[in-house]
Amino acid sequence: MTDWRSAALDHANAEAPQESCGLLVIVKGRERYWPCKNLSESPEELFVLDPVDYAAAEDAGEVMAVVHSHPITRAEASEADKVACEKSGLPWHIVSLVTGAWCEIKPNGYKQELLGREWVWGVSDCWTLVRDWYAEEGLELRDWNRPPLSTFNEQPIFDDCWSEIGFKEVRLEELRRGDALLMNIDGAKGVNHCAVYLGEQQILHHLRGRLSSRDVLNGYYLKNTGRFLRHETRF
Repeated sequence: MTDWRSAALDHANAEAPQESCGLLVIVKGRERYWPCKNLSESPEELFVLDPVDYAAAEDAGEVMAVVHSHPITRAEASEADKVACEKSGLPWHIVSLVTGAWCEIKPNGYKQELLGREWVWGVSDCWTLVRDWYAEEGLELRDWNRPPLSTFNEQPIFDDCWSEIGFKEVRLEELRRGDALLMNIDGAKGVNHCAVYLGEQQILHHLRGRLSSRDVLNGYYLKNTGRFLRHETRF
């Protein structure tokens, strides 16, 4: 085992049962494992690299790859891993503490199906799904770095964002395919969920803790929709 993998495995064992994370960095011509803090609010299930640690690694050398552990599962990339790897633009190395095996994935244009996605905050959530639907329609929308989920729960940011990316409000009776909906789910402190209207009373959305799905816009969802929006390119 190479020195950097030995160091990464030591870090993974020290962090278990939480996922460890770090970076493979070239420092003065040598490969070095750079351990990073996992800032995830669910560190047993996923990881969020500390941006301060990432910046320090960039200052020290050239970041070559992301490294993280699977404490209780095999060394196989999850859907969230594949999506996040694409976003990072870097190869990913994954080590399993169950088997001791490693796997590597690289950005290759991977795209999730719109239906049946697992929900992961900041990687595969309701805004990710809405953005991906619009992208398939030829409209690229801005993404945002998500705040911690606990912060978002207290201060949902959707109402601060929609107008600056080209959406305008429409009335319910004007609703048509391709419009966006902002909802208040589970009594949140503002609109904390988004969906796309598909026509014929159908919406595409991704609720927390569920798979992305189509649902009927009536009853609960209609009652809790706070804004009906249309992008300026679709007027």
